Amino acid sequence: MGRKVTLATCSLNQWALDFDGNLRRILNSIEIAKANGAKYRLGPELEICGYGCADHFYESDTLLHCFQVLKELLESPLTQDIICDVGMPVMHHNVRYNCRVLFLNKKILLIRPKMLLANHGNNREFRWFSPWSQHVEEYFLPRMIQDVTGQVTVPFGDAVLSTKDTCIGSEICAELWNPRSPHVDMGLDGVEIFTNSSASYHELRKADHRVNLVKSATTKSGGIYLFANQKGCDGDRLYYDGCSMIAINGDIVAQGVQFSLDDVEVVTATLDLEDVRSYRGERCHPHMEYEHKPYHRIKVDFSLSDCKDIFLPTHQPVDWVFHSPEEEISLGPACWLWDYLRRSGQAGFLLPLSGGVDSSSSACIVYSMCVLVCQAVKDGNVQVLEDVRRLVSDSSYRPEDPRELCGRLFTTCYMASENSSEDTRNRAKELAAQIGSNHLNINIDMAVKGILGIFSVVMGKLPNFRVNGGSNRENLALQNVQARVRMILAYLFAQLCLWAQGKPGGLLVLGSANVDESLTGYFTKYDCSSADINPIGGVSKMDLKRFLQYCTDHFQLTALKSILAAPPTAELEPLTEGQVSQTDEVMMGSGTCNQYQHASNFLSLAVQVAAKVKHFFRMYSVNRHKMTTVTPSYHAESYGPDDNRFDLRPFLYNTRWSWQFGCIDQEVGHGSADAFCISII
Repeated sequence: MGRKVTLATCSLNQWALDFDGNLRRILNSIEIAKANGAKYRLGPELEICGYGCADHFYESDTLLHCFQVLKELLESPLTQDIICDVGMPVMHHNVRYNCRVLFLNKKILLIRPKMLLANHGNNREFRWFSPWSQHVEEYFLPRMIQDVTGQVTVPFGDAVLSTKDTCIGSEICAELWNPRSPHVDMGLDGVEIFTNSSASYHELRKADHRVNLVKSATTKSGGIYLFANQKGCDGDRLYYDGCSMIAINGDIVAQGVQFSLDDVEVVTATLDLEDVRSYRGERCHPHMEYEHKPYHRIKVDFSLSDCKDIFLPTHQPVDWVFHSPEEEISLGPACWLWDYLRRSGQAGFLLPLSGGVDSSSSACIVYSMCVLVCQAVKDGNVQVLEDVRRLVSDSSYRPEDPRELCGRLFTTCYMASENSSEDTRNRAKELAAQIGSNHLNINIDMAVKGILGIFSVVMGKLPNFRVNGGSNRENLALQNVQARVRMILAYLFAQLCLWAQGKPGGLLVLGSANVDESLTGYFTKYDCSSADINPIGGVSKMDLKRFLQYCTDHFQLTALKSILAAPPTAELEPLTEGQVSQTDEVMMGSGTCNQYQHASNFLSLAVQVAAKVKHFFRMYSVNRHKMTTVTPSYHAESYGPDDNRFDLRPFLYNTRWSWQFGCIDQEVGHGSADAFCISII
């Protein structure tokens, strides 16, 4: 009997409830795995229906269609002579479970339900599924599956496969991140190959955690670890960022890419089981006698190795090179935008481009998307070429220049008012020229005056800006009218500008409010922050500035230099001698620790920090209602302000925070350093 095994894992760009497309991509991955000599193929979590089905998991049709797809997979000649490991929801005893279904040659070997569910951040698995306890039962198959397999029941539970040459055990996504991961007991019980099927979404600076967990899993007790992950936008705010990998004894030996436009990516590796056995014999033998859970073994009359494998080369360790946060911002949201665009049925994007950091960041991400599309077509990606031809309504089109493609897919518009400066107008125009977008100049004064005229006729009074003697209420209302008119015009032009040019389709409106503005509410409800989607809504202002500096160098977009140097401003109040009089930092009350470095003593510093803390919570609570209508944004940070999705908090607050602020004031008044630090942490 041989000892070398060839294994395959994959990243699939699945789409929630797209059963036809999901089946096609699963079969494609199996075909590639077999062509590479693999005898075991692992796929992402819930790959048959897509991970993001959310409350569609409640519907019996979702479960039915999953079994219909499973039937197609069992009957396909592509799935013969390879152990296939696919993910789908299964109902057992009227309870839904997130499961892996492992089958070989039209026989289901095991249904393995998830035992440790993900229920933090964006994950709500306890809403739809129940965790399985550590035992094995018999599961009665639906008749349509019985007709194919000839089986009435199959094992359902926490078991492992015992082939002629090795032993294979499964983990599912969050089980790897848990302090009591199943691979620990499985390793102690002699399991040599661990698999993990994930739907792990992108967050800035997260990839290394994932890689380190996989390496750690096999460093402790040896073994081979396969990690599969979903990729792409499957229908909501999340982008699943691939990174499928294979490790042995603490070393990564094969890895997939984190960001790409490929719908199917298969990672294979040939490894020697004797390396696992030698590693354990040398380093882990004294620990194998520890008390551990004995696993139910399912015997499989199949071998992953071959007696003729003596000259088969094995994969060697590789060094994983991680993207910088700036590269992640350039690539992740760009891939997300491409998936959203091609699946939405629209013909491109429209972005109100103000000449500031935020809207310029959204514009640069669209340009990055065009760069990726051109590169994918150059690399022979047939699906991307088909999609882009459909988007531009030209069956012979072949994109080669990102700027030219940007002109076809991307419309930017500068919406000027009497309060706009020439500086911002020129900055927007210059950036649009460098990325190649179809740029429009729109003046909103006529619309603003028309709306104020209606108010004046009805109420008999005309509001004034503060600099012209108006009150704060008048000043804010006049700013909001301008901002909201821009939102209305953005949607009007998105719907009709292609029509005016004699072209089919409409445009998706892009927003450009960053995560800091969302947290503090520094935007007008139903202004240009109200859009179809927002590629930067989960990214901080500080990261966006670093991203624009990266784009300046990487894409040679020199227009960004003046944008980064300019003070950020909404330009909603009258200019002073032609110059901007309103800046975002003053309006937001923001600041950094640099403001405090000259404090003469701790109490002075404490007073200033306390003021900042109270200002933040007041701004958050006063403006929290805005988040109930915020544009769906790309999730990029470990925290997200999305109402009722990530940030499950009220939107009607007692904004005085009398008790809480009183505690802060009391500690500051006492001048106690220790007590004050505790009160604000």
